[in-house]
Amino acid sequence: MENVRIVFFGTPDFSCSVLRTLHEEGYNVIAAVSQPDKPVGRKHIITPTPVHALADELGIPVFQPVKLRAEAQQIIDLKPDLIVTAAYGQMVPESILNAPAKGCLNIHPSLLPKYRGGAPIQRAVWNGDEKTGVCLMEMVKAMDAGKVFRCIECEIGPDDTASDMYEKLEEVSKRLIREALPEYLAGNLPGEEQDESQVVIARNIAREEEQVFFGKENVSEAYNHIRALTDWPLAYGMIEGKRMKFIRVRKDISETQAEAGTVLGFRDHAMEIACTGGILRVLEMQMEGKNRMSADAFANGAGRALISKRFE
Repeated sequence: MENVRIVFFGTPDFSCSVLRTLHEEGYNVIAAVSQPDKPVGRKHIITPTPVHALADELGIPVFQPVKLRAEAQQIIDLKPDLIVTAAYGQMVPESILNAPAKGCLNIHPSLLPKYRGGAPIQRAVWNGDEKTGVCLMEMVKAMDAGKVFRCIECEIGPDDTASDMYEKLEEVSKRLIREALPEYLAGNLPGEEQDESQVVIARNIAREEEQVFFGKENVSEAYNHIRALTDWPLAYGMIEGKRMKFIRVRKDISETQAEAGTVLGFRDHAMEIACTGGILRVLEMQMEGKNRMSADAFANGAGRALISKRFE
């Protein structure tokens, strides 16, 4: 393992679990490639990506090309034996894919061929799936279309948010590296072609998808929508011309005769919203221009004025 020269590609927190595990398992990670650092916060302070910060901590050189294709040669010149990627955020050009003798691998958080693309975890939660997983797969020119070498499944609990699943799948990805990568390097994982007839694309979350429409979504659909966007970018509803972001919610299948989207009132530490098929219970929210707050705090302030009002 120490003799295999690995270049790692990744950017967000999810990627860090893979990079740290490679380091802990004794692999020779000669460089990390991450998206460029970006300004963060109101003061727009340039902040390292999570992978950049971790690579600095581990003493691993970092490359951050704005356009990877234009700067591919500097990666090729490192002469990696293997490339490992996890949520990098750019398409890797063929010139790089063809460079390592032992190929290019991707750690993808779904059960391929379901949920190829940039938002596999969020789409699985949004669709109400009961399981997902992480796959060790071959990188090819087409998006997430290569051979699959090993998958490990993971349960999606009925109340799990996308944030919860990121944490669960980080642990699964660590296990995948420990169990499957040695087998791959030993030549014991031939890989299996994906069934193209079963492909599902997990496109990135568009801004217009963030709003919950209670007149169109039943209680389960609204609940899955909200937990799929927790903790980012956060789903919201529009009421009295203002945006309310939903931070923490639960669903109740009790029947109500009120029109979908109507604020029923406050009970047991939650604001209750009528839905088709039940009630959405909002335990924590954030009104436009305000800080996030509990339903109890909201009820003691402006919240009770919304009783009998209706979300769009």
